[in-house]
This record gives sequence, C-alpha cells and structure tokens, in this order.
Amino acid sequence: MASIVRPTLLRQSCLKAASKHAFSTKPAATFPAINRPAASVLSKQVMPGSMRVAAFHASGRKLILPPLPPNEAAKVPEPSPSHGSYHWTFERLVSVGLVPLTIAPFAAGSLNPLTDAILCGAILIHSHIGFESIITDYIPRKRLPKTRKLFDWGLKLATVVVGVGLYEFETNDVGLTEGIKKIWTA
Repeated sequence: MASIVRPTLLRQSCLKAASKHAFSTKPAATFPAINRPAASVLSKQVMPGSMRVAAFHASGRKLILPPLPPNEAAKVPEPSPSHGSYHWTFERLVSVGLVPLTIAPFAAGSLNPLTDAILCGAILIHSHIGFESIITDYIPRKRLPKTRKLFDWGLKLATVVVGVGLYEFETNDVGLTEGIKKIWTA
C-alpha cells in the first residue's frame, strides 16, 4: 500500500538494497557488479518483476471499455451557431429563467395555466439539455457508437413521454404549481 501512495518509498528501498550490493566486500567472482562504478549500479533499478507489478496495481487488469480504434486525424466540425455560442447562451437563459418561473406562482399566489405551461416547458428543456450533456460527456461516440445512439434515442423518448405526462397533468388535473402546493401542505 505504501508503494502505491508513495512510489518513491519502494524506489528508495530497492536502491538501498542495490547500494548495499554495490559496496559489498565480497570478491569480484561472486558479485561482478563490484568492478563497475557505483553510479551505474544505482542508476539501474534492481527490482524483481513481482515487485514492479505490485508497486502499481494489486489485481488483474480488466478492460471496462472496448479498445480504441486506431488513431485518426480529428475531423474539424463545420461551424454552426446552434451548437456554438448561441447554444451555450440558450442553455444559460433557460437555467436563469427557471428561478423566477419557479418562485412567481408561489409568491404571487395566482394559479395561471400559462405560467404553469411555461414552467413545465422550461423544466423539460432544461432536463433534456442536462441529460444530453451527460450522454455527450460519458458515452463517447467514437468508442461506443451503438450505445451512444441507444442513449440518444432513449433520451428523446423519455423527453416526449415526460412532456406528454406534464401536458396531461396540466390539462386534466390540478396543474404543476397546485400539485406542488398540495404536496407541500400535506
């Protein structure tokens, strides 16, 4: 464990053992390294193979992801305002807009269906963008193309299902803010 946390500790102990052998008083026939200068013996790390392996990992190696394809030159994407600064600005506007949209129905005390609809739409868009960013960051298209496509379509399906559910809740039930008020006072 100490070798993992402090690899220099293992290196120092091996060099100490090598230096003891380098400055040994045994005859040259039994230890041929005595005829070499001490610097050449100390520069080589004399460690058995098992010590080298134990220094860096304690268990067998298991691949979690499939191996990468051979390196290719990165393709420069075409500039697009929808995936550039406009996209970033839109994400921030939706995030900032959620603050007053969340507080307004409860602070004003009015139950306006239009405010509820805008709040539901903003929550839906904000959640979709957030989960899309998670998929983009953690499921690389180059390594796992089929998995990435599955997650992209799963996100689109989940967004539609949640959107339909929120619409049904708004039109056929009490609405989002009234539902939250009922849960809060229960």
